[in-house]
Amino acid sequence: MKVFIVGIAGGVGRRVATRLAEQGDDVGGLVRRSAQVADFATEGITATLGDIVKLSPEELAEMIRGYDATVFTAGAGGKGGPETIDQIDGAGPGKLAKAAKIAGVSRIVLVSVFPEAWRERRMGEEFEHYMVAKKQAESELVLTDRDWVIVRPSALNNDPGIGLVDLGLAKVHEEITRDDVAETVVEILRQLDVSRIILEVTGGPTPIAEAVSAMAGAGRA
Repeated sequence: MKVFIVGIAGGVGRRVATRLAEQGDDVGGLVRRSAQVADFATEGITATLGDIVKLSPEELAEMIRGYDATVFTAGAGGKGGPETIDQIDGAGPGKLAKAAKIAGVSRIVLVSVFPEAWRERRMGEEFEHYMVAKKQAESELVLTDRDWVIVRPSALNNDPGIGLVDLGLAKVHEEITRDDVAETVVEILRQLDVSRIILEVTGGPTPIAEAVSAMAGAGRA
């Protein structure tokens, strides 16, 4: 399988890339610094210099042409002001979808966010803007003709993964490791019957492969 990751240098994106490469898959991704190209090359991963904000859909299409699937894990993380959030979190997934159509790549996995994430922390206006941008990106992606899957993880932490999750259409917001989110994305990429569906994931009792398999055929037509 050949997979291109937008956001490959991020916490989840890096883990997805490493896991795929370890399993013998052909992995590429978009990075903004030349040092990252060399860094990823040591893992057998092909990183390409580029900025999702500045690239046109046509330019991005040339980068992803020939890949079987794409993953979007990039994000401003609620930082950088409204304009940066709109350009990355809001417009980025839609740009990838347009590029995928041009390049003939059907499958897109978007890593998004739980709708009620950190509401109890009263994160402020910039975070609320981030949440709105994420929802807008989801809304646009589901209207495309791509073979999309949206994954909404709960609050992320860097604890070692345990390979167990609670995955489904609607879950209670708790916490999940980045390792387990990445493994869930990898499993979704492999299970093609999981398609055109929005899934929420948090820590839980179910082995990841089993949890993903249970969602096969549950997406909309």
